[in-house]
Amino acid sequence: MTANLFSHLPANLANEVIQTLVSNNNISIERIISLGHTSPDGFWYDQPRHEWVMVLQGEAKVRFEGDEHPVLMRPGDAVNIPAHRRHRVEWTTPDEPTIWLAVHYGD
Repeated sequence: MTANLFSHLPANLANEVIQTLVSNNNISIERIISLGHTSPDGFWYDQPRHEWVMVLQGEAKVRFEGDEHPVLMRPGDAVNIPAHRRHRVEWTTPDEPTIWLAVHYGD
């Protein structure tokens, strides 16, 4: 079965959309769709698994705890986030969907 990560975008993006594409005990691959969405004030992701994430469309700013400035991510940019590395999404493009590909792996 084939799929296109840029097709079948939800019409209503009032909330960020996270769709699991493939998952088993060792790995989970997700398509995330943001439209101006950010992490809530004061919220930090602190995930038990490693995460490799790439922006496919749109732009985003990701801040890592302890860093002075967020990382600007544009199409094709990817970052590997070690387990328990606290981070948050500070900005995504408000005028077009930001499409992410996220791979969660490891114990």
